[in-house]
Amino acid sequence: MSAYGPAGLDEGSTWRPVAANPHPVFADAPPAPPPAVPRRRGDPLIVLTVIGFVVVGAVAIGVAGYLLLAVGTVAAAVAFVMALVPLVIVVLAIRWIDRWEPEPRPALLFALLWGAAVSVAIALLFSVGVQVVQMVAGVGPSAMADVVSAVVQAPIVEEVAKGLGLLILFWAFRRGFDGPVDGLVYAATIAVGFAFTENIQYFGLALLSSGVGGVSEIFFLRGILSPFAHVMFTSCIGIAVGLAARRTGAIGVLGYFVLGLIPAIALHAFWNGASFVVTNFYAYYVVVQVPLFLLGIAIVVFLRRAEQRVIRDRLGEYAEVGWFTLAEVRVLSNGALRSQATAWAARQGLGAPFTRFVRDATKLAFARQRIVSGRDRIGAQVDEAELLRRITADRAALAGLPSVPAY
Repeated sequence: MSAYGPAGLDEGSTWRPVAANPHPVFADAPPAPPPAVPRRRGDPLIVLTVIGFVVVGAVAIGVAGYLLLAVGTVAAAVAFVMALVPLVIVVLAIRWIDRWEPEPRPALLFALLWGAAVSVAIALLFSVGVQVVQMVAGVGPSAMADVVSAVVQAPIVEEVAKGLGLLILFWAFRRGFDGPVDGLVYAATIAVGFAFTENIQYFGLALLSSGVGGVSEIFFLRGILSPFAHVMFTSCIGIAVGLAARRTGAIGVLGYFVLGLIPAIALHAFWNGASFVVTNFYAYYVVVQVPLFLLGIAIVVFLRRAEQRVIRDRLGEYAEVGWFTLAEVRVLSNGALRSQATAWAARQGLGAPFTRFVRDATKLAFARQRIVSGRDRIGAQVDEAELLRRITADRAALAGLPSVPAY
């Protein structure tokens, strides 16, 4: 870091918030600060959100009861603790992916509950329905039925069930659904919720049937080697829905949903089908699954860099008219510089207001992106006006921020 500020700032500059520009933000804006545009009434959304949480909460209680009946209290408790390990691993990865523009916590909680409860319940009910139909038709258990169940039924039903939760989030949080990274985060959260419940069942049944030795092996396979399996499947839907957020509306997203569903089902079927044809799972894992996982990481890195470019380009437009300095844009669009600047502000006792400034600036960039991409009908201009005012307040709170000392 230089003697004048976080690394990357212009020589001779300091990391001081500049006064907000009192002039129009863009040439076509009115000759005054952004007007106070009243927000849309949020009561209907609040009511729907409460209803949604009540419904998924009730389903979660039902699924928990099913697990207790299926594996017993002791086995379920042990399996629950074991299932926390892959859950934590994936959640930490999701937080890393989501750090540029964190999604609303209520939305993430809904996604987790949908995956852990509603999508599981849908899959269970469908499985029971198939079994009833088979009994009525006089079709008994067979090896072929097991293959069809694992390779056809499970991938289709489970991915559709998880995807429905993603569609609900798209429609409910449309104004904050900004692109593929958002879709990926929501899809991964739903998927890890589903895997968590599924792991409790698998670990519990293995503990009952094979004891510690059996559950240790399946824990290693599912919890350590492949905690991201469901995330990889459902992320295909999430990325497709995220693309829809930038290109279409509430109805058009259905087409993107189907497009994302195809690779999600195919990957899921490929994963499940391997258990019927592969004799050496570990060799298969290294040769096939590891490259797929690395490809997934590459896609995530690409999407996050694209998100960085959006922040840099959109905030650059505000910098042209004085809302930000070029040094601020550089820091706000660079992960390493963000971290350095945030840590430095915290040492000055202003970490909280600086974090708000970073968060509001990032949200402003994506609000502007919605405007320039023709999606201002979902409230982007209202959000822009409010965020510019919040950034002005953030700067006032950071007025006492000193120059950065030499490093």
